[in-house]
Amino acid sequence: MGVALVTGAGRGLGAGIARLLAARGWTVAVNDLPGRMSDVLSRITEEGGTALAAPADVTAEDEVRALVEEVGPVDVLVANATGPQPVVELAKLTWRTHLDQLEFFVKSPTLLAQAVLPGMKERGRGRIVHIGSDMPDRALPGWSAYSAGKAALAALTRVWARELGQHGITVNLVAPGWIPVERHADTPADEQDAYVADVPLGRIGTPADIASTVAFLASDDAAFVTGQCLTVNGGHTYPR
Repeated sequence: MGVALVTGAGRGLGAGIARLLAARGWTVAVNDLPGRMSDVLSRITEEGGTALAAPADVTAEDEVRALVEEVGPVDVLVANATGPQPVVELAKLTWRTHLDQLEFFVKSPTLLAQAVLPGMKERGRGRIVHIGSDMPDRALPGWSAYSAGKAALAALTRVWARELGQHGITVNLVAPGWIPVERHADTPADEQDAYVADVPLGRIGTPADIASTVAFLASDDAAFVTGQCLTVNGGHTYPR
């Protein structure tokens, strides 16, 4: 089927996406910082899939270029990597706070897309899937820098879809709601219960919900889907 590069795949949503794509037959290049990929690589192998270790800092131009050269032509790019997500009120917000988010949600996706683009154009096909968020719509206080970065990523998705459609390349974004992963291990149970109370489907989301949406967008079934921002949050559309 070809190579799927998943960034930030050492844990959390990225790990789930990488495992499912491998199960669907893709050779998955598992990207993260060195030392964070061994568990995912082992699990993919144990589950009968094929995985490649692809360590790199995907906010560094030279490392992104070398990464794509190393894993070979990329058929599916999943830009999932993220950094710290601090809650910062306006009075304490700095330009550096904004830049920290833009590094992952504008700079990194741009570098990655530029690196995989020549190969995708040459083959006349390709899939780019961004992992966004429903936070810009929820508009929670203290999340302005994170929300601005994710909103910018959605704009890139729509523009690039129009630019690249002529080359057979689709560009879409998956916007998860709150999906508890390792970073949320200390979240109080009552906070999760309060969130679920506002979810029409009556449950918390899981990494598998996001992975299956990404797998659809990477598949031939989504060949005529581009420029879309698919929210996966169980219908949780109102801020709390």
